[in-house]
Amino acid sequence: VKREMKIFKFGSGTGSNFSRVRAEGEPLSSGGTSSGLMSFLEILDKSAGATKSGGTTRRAAKMVILDVDHPDIEKFISWKVKEEHKVSALLSAGYQNGMDGEAYKTVSGQNSNNSVRVPDEFMQNVQNDGEWHTRRRTSGEVVKTYKAQELMNQIAEAAWKCADPGVQFDTVINKWHTCPNTDRIHSSNPCSEYMFLDDSACNLASVNLIKLIRPDRTFDVEKFRYACTIFSIAQEIVVDLASYPTKAIAQNSHDYRPLGLGYANLGTLLMVQGIPYDSDKGRATAAALTAIMCGRAYRTSAEIARVKSPFVGFEQNCQPMLNVINMHRDSAYKISDACPDYLSKAAREDWDMAFAFGERFGYRNSQMTVIAPTGTIGLLMDCDTTGVEPDFALVKFKKLAGGGYFKIVNQSVPLALETLGYTEDEIKAIVRHINGTLTLTNAPYINERSLIAKGLTLEDIANIDKNLAKVFDISHAFSIWTLGEETLKRLGFKPEQYNSPSFNLLKALGFADEQIEATNNHICGFMTIEGAPFLKEEHLPIFDCANVCGRTGKRFIHHLGHIKMMAAVQPFISGAISKTINMPNNVTVDDIREAYVEAWKLGLKSVALYRDGCKSAQPLSTVKRADSQTTTSKDAAHPSALTRRRLSKKRRGFTQEARVAGQKVYLRTGEYPDGSLGEIFIDMHKEGAALRSMMNCFAISVSLGLQYGVPLKEFVDVFTFTRFEPQGPVDHPNIKFATSVVDYIFRVLGMEYLNMTDFVQVKPTDGPAGELTHDKNAMRKAMDDEALGKTADAQQLPLTGFNTSTEEVNLKKTPVTSIDTTPTNGNNTLNEHLSKMMGDAPFCNLCGHITVRNGACYKCLNCGNTLGCS
Repeated sequence: VKREMKIFKFGSGTGSNFSRVRAEGEPLSSGGTSSGLMSFLEILDKSAGATKSGGTTRRAAKMVILDVDHPDIEKFISWKVKEEHKVSALLSAGYQNGMDGEAYKTVSGQNSNNSVRVPDEFMQNVQNDGEWHTRRRTSGEVVKTYKAQELMNQIAEAAWKCADPGVQFDTVINKWHTCPNTDRIHSSNPCSEYMFLDDSACNLASVNLIKLIRPDRTFDVEKFRYACTIFSIAQEIVVDLASYPTKAIAQNSHDYRPLGLGYANLGTLLMVQGIPYDSDKGRATAAALTAIMCGRAYRTSAEIARVKSPFVGFEQNCQPMLNVINMHRDSAYKISDACPDYLSKAAREDWDMAFAFGERFGYRNSQMTVIAPTGTIGLLMDCDTTGVEPDFALVKFKKLAGGGYFKIVNQSVPLALETLGYTEDEIKAIVRHINGTLTLTNAPYINERSLIAKGLTLEDIANIDKNLAKVFDISHAFSIWTLGEETLKRLGFKPEQYNSPSFNLLKALGFADEQIEATNNHICGFMTIEGAPFLKEEHLPIFDCANVCGRTGKRFIHHLGHIKMMAAVQPFISGAISKTINMPNNVTVDDIREAYVEAWKLGLKSVALYRDGCKSAQPLSTVKRADSQTTTSKDAAHPSALTRRRLSKKRRGFTQEARVAGQKVYLRTGEYPDGSLGEIFIDMHKEGAALRSMMNCFAISVSLGLQYGVPLKEFVDVFTFTRFEPQGPVDHPNIKFATSVVDYIFRVLGMEYLNMTDFVQVKPTDGPAGELTHDKNAMRKAMDDEALGKTADAQQLPLTGFNTSTEEVNLKKTPVTSIDTTPTNGNNTLNEHLSKMMGDAPFCNLCGHITVRNGACYKCLNCGNTLGCS
C-alpha cells in the first residue's frame, strides 16, 4: 500500500498481479484460514481512491490482474458487476450520480481497471468445450472444475454489464518477452500498453505521423526513421536522469532500460491518404509504419550498445531476445501485399539491420516500443486522432474559456477529398454539407426574404446571421438574447411569451417543423459526410469514424475492425497497445465473447471492450420532446416586469458555503415569491477589506441587473470560466473545480436556477423513481401545495426553471441510445451529439467538458486532461 501510494503521489500508475495471494478458505501456516483475495483488493482500492494521481484531482491509475486458475476467479470477475448493482440501488435512494458522486464513492472496486490473465490452454478449452481447474496457491490442489466456456461466458457477461474485466493473453505476452530468463511477465501498467518485469518503469514518447506526409500524400520514410532515431536516443538519456518512486524500480530501470516509443494520428494519416481505417490496405499500411518505427528503434539501440555496452540483463537473456527480434523480422516479411511497396521494403530493411546489429553488438534497451493512449500529448501536438485510434467524429465541439461552444470540422476531411481527386468546388460543397453554410443567405424557407415578410428588419437579420456560427441549432439564434425585447415586442409577442423557456420564435412566427429542420440542416450542417453531394459511394468507408456521426449518420467502424487493426500492428510492438474497442449499446454477451476469442486468435496480447451505456453514471441523456411542449401566450404564467422588480422584505433563498482552492466563500441568494433569483450576496472569509468590498459591489450590481430584467443566463454565460486567483478544487457536491470565485458563483447559480449542468463536474442527482429532482422551485411549490392540501400544477412552475412541462418534470431516465431528432436549443443539440459519442463517460474534472473512452481510461476532448491515464 505504501509503495503504491508513493507511486500515485508522483503521477504514475501501477499494475499488479495478485494471483499469489491465497484464496478464501485456504489454510494458513499459523492455523485458521485465509479471508481471501477480495478482502485485500478492497483495501488497496480504497487507498488508491484516497491518493490522487500526481497529488492533483485526477483519479489514481491502477491495474488489478488475476490468473484464471485462481480459486477466487468467479468473485473477481463479478466484483464490479455487484458493485454496479449497489450503485443502482444507491442512485434510486437519491445519492449523487457521477464517478465522483457519493454512490460510486461508497462502493468498492472503482479505482482500478481489472483484467483476467488467461493462457492459450484455457482459450483452447473454450474452443473445444473442455474443462478448466482452479488450484490452491500453496499446494496446487484442484479446488473446483469448470467448463472453460462457462468461465468465458462469465467474463463476457461482466464486461457487457460494466466494461470490466478485460483479458490479457499470458502465453502470447511471454512468447514475445525479451528477458524470460530473468522472470516471466506477470502484469501490465493501467492502460495495458507496457508489459514487462515486475518493479520496472517505462518512459513514453510519440511521433505525430501526419507531420511526415508529403504533398503528394506519400509518407516520408527517411524523416520518420530520423525522428525514431532521435527519439530513441533522447529516451535512452532520460533513463538515468529520471527519478523513480522506489529503489527496486530505479534499479530495474537502470539494468533493463525499457523504452516506449510510439505514435499518434494514425487515423488521420490514413484518412488523408484516402485509405479506409477498416480495410486491408489500411491495416497493411499501419503494420509497415509500426514495423519501420520499431525496427529503426532497435537498430538505434544496438548502435548505442556498440558505444555504451548492452543493458545489464542482456547477457543473461541474449538468445531469447534475439529470438524475439527474429520473430519481429519474420513478421515484417509477412506484411500484406496491400501495403505500398516502398513502405514494406523499408520495414524489411530496418528489421534486417536491427537483427544484424543486435546479433553483433547486443541491445542497449530490453524494450523499445508501445502504443500509448496519447490523450494529453495528442492535444498538444494538434492531433485529430490519438494512438492507433480512428477519428472519433468528423465534427467536434470545442468549449470556449469564456463559456459556450464552437464547432470545427476535422481538417483531414478536405485534405482527404483533395487526395481522392475532388475539385475545389466539390470539396467546398461536401464540407458545407458537414458543417453547414453558417448564414441565412440562400437558405430554404427561413432566409432574409421570409424573415422580412414576418416583420424582422435587416438589422435583426444581421444579428441573427452573426450568431449562426456559434450555435448548433438555428432555433438558438432566434432568441431574446440575439434580437432583444424591443424586436420581439414589435413582432407582437408579449413578455410572458418570449420569457418562457419553451418559447420557440421560429414556430411562433409560423414556420413548420419540417421547414425548420430543412433550414437547420442547410445552415448548421448534417455533421456527417453521409449524403453529401458529389461524394462517391465507394469513398464513404474512408470517412468512417469510431462513432456514428451527426443526427442522420448510420455508419461507424465495427468492433472487429478495431481488433483487426490492433492485430496488424501488434507484431511490431515490444509491449502492447492501449486502445478503446467501442461497441454499441445493443451488442450481446455473445458478441463480446466472440470478440475476446477473435482477439486471441489474431495474436493480441490484451483486449478491453467497452459497451456504450453500460455504466450507471450517465451525465448525458436525450429525450424526445412532444410538439405540444411548444407553448404560446396562453400557456405562459409569469410575466416579467419592465421596471425594477423589488423583492419583498421577507424572502426565501439559500446560503451555500464552499472553498475555492482553500478559500472559504459564502453565497447567499434572495428570491421572488415565484422562486426566481432577485439578488445575491458574496462574502469571502478572512479576505482583505478591498477584495471583500469589491465582491460586495459586484454582487450589488448583479442584483440590480436581475431586478431590472437582465436574464440570469446572460450573467452565467458571461462570468463562467473567468480566470483569476484563487482558482482550483472546490468542495461543492456538484462543482469540483472552478477557474475563479466568480466562475464558481455563476456555475452554482446556473445549476440552481437554470438547471444548467454542462459546466458542473457531477450532474445533480435523479430522484428515486427517475424523476428530475433538481428543480428546487418545483419542489418548494409542491411542499407548499401539500401543506395547503392542494395538488401541484405543472403548468405553474416558475419561469426560471429549465424544464417546465409536465412531461419533463416527470421524465423517466432515457437510454443513452435514444436520440432526439427534434430541433431544440443549442445545449440540447450539443448533448445529443455527445450522447452519441459516449453517453456514460464522466465529465472532465478540470474544465467540465465531456470525456471519451481512451485506452482503459478517459480523455477530455477540450483540454486534453486524462482521468486515470498518463
